[in-house]
Amino acid sequence: MAKEDIVQAWLDHVHEDISAAECLFQGGHWLYVAFLCHQALEKSLKAYYIATKDDDPPYTHSHTRLLNVCGLIDELTDAQLRFIALMEPMYIKARYPEQKARTARALNKDFCQDFIEKTKQLTQWIEERLPDSKPSTLSESTSE
Repeated sequence: MAKEDIVQAWLDHVHEDISAAECLFQGGHWLYVAFLCHQALEKSLKAYYIATKDDDPPYTHSHTRLLNVCGLIDELTDAQLRFIALMEPMYIKARYPEQKARTARALNKDFCQDFIEKTKQLTQWIEERLPDSKPSTLSESTSE
């Protein structure tokens, strides 16, 4: 498979994850909205890594690590860095009820709506930095 096809496959998953997060938002499933936003950003960074490097991305769920190895960390604004800090713990490594409950207590409708919008903005920001990037339609989709 060509590098461009692999990158596009990752980006397709990014858009699917955001779309799924928006659907789950409608049902009030805050924990899974946040988790899918985390996944979308992770996949966006891995697409960028594949597009700009000659090897496979590291096996990690850490956005900070991925931003560092991609060389993008220094380009982020303070607001983007704060968002990354909020998003990092949304990866549900162990899906035990007490961990899920602890994370879920911090989530609500307003938080998740903002989370989806910031995820769209940041994934689009990453896509715009891809070599030969095409305009994304991600910002055109909305959540209510």
